[in-house]
Amino acid sequence: MKKNLLCCALLGAMAMANTAMAQEFDDRWYVSGGLGMNLQDSDRDTKDVPYATLGLGKFISPKWSLDFELNYQNPVINGTDLWFSQYGATVDARYHMTREGRNWWPYLRFGIGAQRVEEEFDAFPNPNSPGERSDTFMTGTFGIGLQADYDRYAVRGELAMRHATDDSSVVAPGKDGFTDVLAGVTLLVKLGELAKPVEPEPEVPQVTCADLDDDGDGVNNCDDRCPGSQAGQAIGPDGCPVPLTIDLKGVNFDFDKDTLRPDAIAILDEAIAILQKYPQLRVEVAGHTDSIGTEQYNQGLSERRAKAVYDYLINAGISAGRLVGPNGYGESRPIDTNDTREGRARNRRTELNVQN
Repeated sequence: MKKNLLCCALLGAMAMANTAMAQEFDDRWYVSGGLGMNLQDSDRDTKDVPYATLGLGKFISPKWSLDFELNYQNPVINGTDLWFSQYGATVDARYHMTREGRNWWPYLRFGIGAQRVEEEFDAFPNPNSPGERSDTFMTGTFGIGLQADYDRYAVRGELAMRHATDDSSVVAPGKDGFTDVLAGVTLLVKLGELAKPVEPEPEVPQVTCADLDDDGDGVNNCDDRCPGSQAGQAIGPDGCPVPLTIDLKGVNFDFDKDTLRPDAIAILDEAIAILQKYPQLRVEVAGHTDSIGTEQYNQGLSERRAKAVYDYLINAGISAGRLVGPNGYGESRPIDTNDTREGRARNRRTELNVQN
């Protein structure tokens, strides 16, 4: 019989758990009411009897709940119509074996309390028969159970043993205590609304000099040794402006000529692509010659060569506001010797010198 009652209580709670919501730590107060069967200690010679409970409790942590519970049962002494009343109160701690993602779980019950006993007994031939006995005793409870949890409700199926330190029994005078078995189902009703979880404050990222570029030159403040550089300047890895010449190597001129050769056009087109990619760049168009001829003649020839490149850039859509010159430097700035044919060819050149 005891096994059947236990199975019914536990299976009833498990069946309802199939539709329960996911478990979270819910610290709302709840009221509870339960019904079950009290399997009386056989030494009392009383019949098994239904019992009822009424309680108040709450979870005090994700794993522990605390309950205050009142109970009542009214067994009958076998073979008589004498009454035997039991009622009492317990304080119970339950350890819940919860697991994330599961809305039902087993638990253990540990309780202490007090039980009041009011008992009739046959005092024949005493004319005042039946006699009466009443007393209050300490109790200890241990049990196992299964809980199914809902948003507003929960159901517990439980099997427990309750030991009462009753040492003044009339029906069993040699006993110093009795142990009853309790099998029942309890409904919990949660009070109030579930508190909304507190949203954590958004984490403010730590900003350091490595995240800043105050002058917009592409070099962070930690590495920038020239924080006042201007946008559009040619900048080195240390954040400082660097002299820059757009390489026009190959844009050379025939001896005593200022016309662009076909092989120079492709090189100038590459320079135009660079200027279009970096619209902030301003460049000087500079022309140079070798040392053959008079200084005055070479000066004029260098200016005409610079003018040829300048005009080509203008015709390609480069704004005149981005061009400085054209400037001719004659034979004053050689990059190679003028004593060889190859050196003089290199000196007959045009350069684009970046100004910012």
